[in-house]
Amino acid sequence: MKILRPQEIPVFVAEGLQDVGITGQDWIKETGADVEVLQNLEYGKIRLVIAIPKSFSTNSISELMEDVWSKEKNFRISTEYLNIAAEYIKSRPAYQKRFGKSEPLIVTPWWRKGENPRAKIFLSFGATEAKPPENSDCIMDVTETGSTLDANNLKIIEDVMRSSAVLIANKEALEDQQRKEKIFDILTLLKGVVDGSKRIHIFVNVKKANLQKLLAELPALRNPTVAPLADEAWCSVNTIVERDCLIRLLPKIRKLAQGIVVYEPRQVLALDEIIRRESKCQNKPG
Repeated sequence: MKILRPQEIPVFVAEGLQDVGITGQDWIKETGADVEVLQNLEYGKIRLVIAIPKSFSTNSISELMEDVWSKEKNFRISTEYLNIAAEYIKSRPAYQKRFGKSEPLIVTPWWRKGENPRAKIFLSFGATEAKPPENSDCIMDVTETGSTLDANNLKIIEDVMRSSAVLIANKEALEDQQRKEKIFDILTLLKGVVDGSKRIHIFVNVKKANLQKLLAELPALRNPTVAPLADEAWCSVNTIVERDCLIRLLPKIRKLAQGIVVYEPRQVLALDEIIRRESKCQNKPG
């Protein structure tokens, strides 16, 4: 196992240097890495946004670009996401109206790419929020709460994309049976943690006379487990339900059952889902 920067992981996995990795959806898009996304891990959630100084009156990047160009200046944006920024700028109506399909000029310390100096994308090595207004007209950067941008007197004007951590795999590795088995063992454990955070395990005691009514109300991962109790008129029911369902189910359970015990599982391993996913990957056309 290696701990690497999320920017590098999609490329290393795509090139076969690692079979699996965890990275952000944003970096898969930025690098264009040809990898298989196996599972959204639902943490590390961020927004990739366009932000400008609070003193600016513009409300969109198109409006900002038009304002800059009307003053015979070059539009400048600072970001770590060079490719996403280039595609995003090219897709804006103001850019298409003036420059069609021409490529914005990407500027790094080592190379330049693109032919349109009227829209320049500067590689940022960090502290991107400190660049406007002297070094850039706006930034494209990630944020969780927006507090860092606010502290630097910036405001968000557009959302570019949302991202979270995902488990990815090398496509050739998934074609090798031995490696694929290990990859899906990892997927099973990680998916179990994700599913466990969304579900609860409940136990209830219910009179047999009310059992069928209770079962009709309970959503279950498959079928609830029903077991007899010492009192032959009663039985216990245990099942796994979606966490969000409990509030809705509680009034019905209260009327039909004696009591309820709630556990929060650390993992819920839905093995049949993994088997179906594994089969689907195996049967993909090459």
